Amino acid sequence: MMTTSPVASVLFVCVHNAGRSQMAAGFLRHLAGDRVEVRSAGSVPGDQVNPAAVAAMAEVGIDISDQSPKVLTIEAVQASDYCITMGCGDACPIFPGKKYLDWQLEDPAGQGLDAVRPIRDEIRKLIEGLIAEIDARAARES
Repeated sequence: MMTTSPVASVLFVCVHNAGRSQMAAGFLRHLAGDRVEVRSAGSVPGDQVNPAAVAAMAEVGIDISDQSPKVLTIEAVQASDYCITMGCGDACPIFPGKKYLDWQLEDPAGQGLDAVRPIRDEIRKLIEGLIAEIDARAARES
């Protein structure tokens, strides 16, 4: 039986919430659809999503141009099953029962499209692994 409510919620955290976390959120929304609730935020959000990140995602058919950096709130962390930081030194408040992951990813800020593509591709692999883990956990719990 298919459920309409998400099986998990994921929060991606990066200082500026402009590059890595936005690409990760874009991939997760695209690949998992409604099965996973997706949030992203940063402790010092930028003014806009990194244009090179937008361009890199557009190349793989995912539009993140309508996203904007958001400030990290305790509520966002509390509402998420997974809190994933992007190797940027940003820390999530720690709550019991959450899964915390830190993905060591190069910062695409200020880099051109050629430098952002490998970061994008690495994020996609990480997201595919995360979806497999979420699906496996949902199957165990159902």
